[in-house]
Amino acid sequence: QPTEHQYFVTETIAEIAALDRRLPSIADRDGEYYLRQEGQGLLVGAYERNMKFWAEDGTPAGFGHELFADDLERIEENMLRAIDRVPAIGEAGIKRVINGPMIWSPDANVLFGPVPELRNYFACNGIIPGFSQSGGMGLMAAQWIVEGETQYDMFAWDMARFGDWADKAFTKARVRDSYAHRFSIHFPNEERAAGRPVRTRPVHDIQKDMGAVMGLSYGWEHPLWFADSPGVVDTNGFTRQNWWGPVGDECRMLRDHAGIIDISNFAKYRCKGPGAGAWLDAIFANNMPREVGRSCLTPLIGKRGGIAGDFTVTRLGQDEFWIIGSGIAERYHQRFFNAVPLPEATSFESQTVEVCGFNVAGPQSRAMLQRLTNTSLETVDFPFMRSKRIELAGVDCLVLRVSFTGDLGWELHCATGDQQRLYTALIEAGRDFGAGPVGSRALMSLRVEKGYGSWSREYSPEYWPQEVGLARLCKMDKDFLNKDAVAQTLANEPREQLVLLALDAADIDASNADATGGEPIFRDGQGVGRVTSGAYGYSVGMSLALGYVKGVGPGDAVEVMVLGRPHKARILAEPPFDPKGQRLRG
Repeated sequence: QPTEHQYFVTETIAEIAALDRRLPSIADRDGEYYLRQEGQGLLVGAYERNMKFWAEDGTPAGFGHELFADDLERIEENMLRAIDRVPAIGEAGIKRVINGPMIWSPDANVLFGPVPELRNYFACNGIIPGFSQSGGMGLMAAQWIVEGETQYDMFAWDMARFGDWADKAFTKARVRDSYAHRFSIHFPNEERAAGRPVRTRPVHDIQKDMGAVMGLSYGWEHPLWFADSPGVVDTNGFTRQNWWGPVGDECRMLRDHAGIIDISNFAKYRCKGPGAGAWLDAIFANNMPREVGRSCLTPLIGKRGGIAGDFTVTRLGQDEFWIIGSGIAERYHQRFFNAVPLPEATSFESQTVEVCGFNVAGPQSRAMLQRLTNTSLETVDFPFMRSKRIELAGVDCLVLRVSFTGDLGWELHCATGDQQRLYTALIEAGRDFGAGPVGSRALMSLRVEKGYGSWSREYSPEYWPQEVGLARLCKMDKDFLNKDAVAQTLANEPREQLVLLALDAADIDASNADATGGEPIFRDGQGVGRVTSGAYGYSVGMSLALGYVKGVGPGDAVEVMVLGRPHKARILAEPPFDPKGQRLRG
């Protein structure tokens, strides 16, 4: 969605003309203006709160590079702040005013990549900072077009991060918010409210009434955490915020008793027909389950031999499979599924809208769920990595004995129309066991305690299977998508290794902040890696981080730069929670 954007250039400023050097470019985050030297004057631009859309119904057919009429009154407040900071601007005359169109995507990032629903239709649009991004985006576009994949993980710019839910109303609301807050400082875990809600599930209002603070995931509203009362919102900052304590309560409740996590925003697919098993074997690197009721974990391999995705696949029947993957990557993964033609009379369909899901996990999860079903949930009858169709509280469910928490648990999948009935029954049953609702921020902590990776953080096309611990799931005795590429990467030594780190408690207490992702890792002053995920492990009493390192290993002391300051850390030899998987498989 285009907007108008203005800047002006001053006449010569004597102080600048007298300099023998060029001034740096400056952006005032609080004043919401930017300035740089232009000739012997200054160029001053602004991102005003009272922004103005342009071409809301499409760019006029005859439009070229025309400019709009000056409208300096719209940026007057920003101009006054710039003059207050640099008085010479107010004393200089204005040489010219530029008011022209600027193109925006809903999150202000480029819309990049092949359109999954079309053939040979490639997008590279919405580049706002042209000088700083255009060269790199051109290189990435050339790589994708010629070689089939970029050398870097470009998902944050991939147009597939949006679906048809990102309609005109959502786009305009997000663009208005992005433009007006262009220079605002943004924080880890920050959620923007503009344009929401877009997509909700039947239990949305129930969860809100229970105190759920919602986040956005591929258009879906989902609980981040649960406050004591409705209407609470996140505070934002670089240190621990208002959700840190309640999320800890949720984690301890699940580890000590049980918790109910809404996983409806996971991507869900059904593959059915006489060619279903063979087709999935041709897509995924692992062997598909041969027995009905068995499940497996499998990587999806990219063009360069990296991890393009990770999925859980369970066999529902002789010719029917259920597949679970990353919700945010559903449209991205469509490109890979389109790469292998479906056999005759075989279907592959997304069920993400039609089916909702919950993960019930924790040491009391079996006893809690057993109250709602006549099907035995004992391990001898329902082992780990198995699935069954059962009735829970009168609701038909597909139940998988898996859990991203790393604890004893089950995933329950039901028709969207039954979600409210199932959720109400789970919440009521949970009261007698000390169980309750758990949000996605707690799930982040729980999976980090177990050392589990997550797509777009630990898993991406940049990383090889042997670097992330997934090499054993690449079955090289069969054919599958991009097998030749992964054969080449598997023939190499790992460039770096995914590890779990425990940060020094005293350093963490002093900064009141945990790693969140992106922090560099040092040893003896030399960079050896970076953090991909971080969270406080409430049930193990450690501030933890997953990350990639080279030249160091288990037991080694390193430093993680949290908030720009070194925090002592050590690389763990095994996850601090249930390292042998006894709870998970018990």
